[in-house]
Amino acid sequence: MTNQNKRAVVLLSGGLDSSTVLGMATRDGYACTALSFRYGQRHTVELERAATVAAHFGADHRVIDINIGSFGGSALTDENIVVPTDGTEDGVIPPTYVPGRNTVFIAVGLSLAEAIDAERVFLGINAVDYSGYPDCRPEYLSAYQTLADLATKAGLEGRGAVLTAPLAEMTKADIVREALAVGVPIDVTWSCYQGGEEPCGVCDSCRIRDKALIEAGRPDLATRYAQARDGIQE
Repeated sequence: MTNQNKRAVVLLSGGLDSSTVLGMATRDGYACTALSFRYGQRHTVELERAATVAAHFGADHRVIDINIGSFGGSALTDENIVVPTDGTEDGVIPPTYVPGRNTVFIAVGLSLAEAIDAERVFLGINAVDYSGYPDCRPEYLSAYQTLADLATKAGLEGRGAVLTAPLAEMTKADIVREALAVGVPIDVTWSCYQGGEEPCGVCDSCRIRDKALIEAGRPDLATRYAQARDGIQE
């Protein structure tokens, strides 16, 4: 049961991971404010999916415009940079990395949390099956928590929001299982880096997601590309 005195901010992209975290926070009784960003991404369809997921879980949903994409430097925001489709490479940060994205988003999330007296800021970051982004690692989150405790009035008073990443050490397949357990409408979520009408099935995010769905026993939720490739019947 939701406790209106137990508030949380959930950074919600509309993808599988952040939607799962929203489901987990809701299950655990938090009154959630879901926070999404229009940051210049080519896949703005994720914002529509975020709104649907937020409504599904009964969360207040806010969308903030903060166009860090105008700086360039990422395949997710610059149409002149090709979204890679040949998989991730160990030790190489892919061109889909958006400079400073999580750092900016978490800062805004902390600001909102302090304003509404939320005790946690939930994040969907994952350090196991991910694309090698530096701002998805546990040590990054730990350092940010130190900054948050120093930088906010709430933190100095000992009641600052706790940055919480329940998926950080989970495999993607386990995230799928958790999503199913908390009732995430997985078919609604959007993880693709492209901005088409349906997921491309070949970008890094689609590949990681499809592999996890198949491993978790839900190939029916994989992209049509993966289903055709593997001979899966819908």
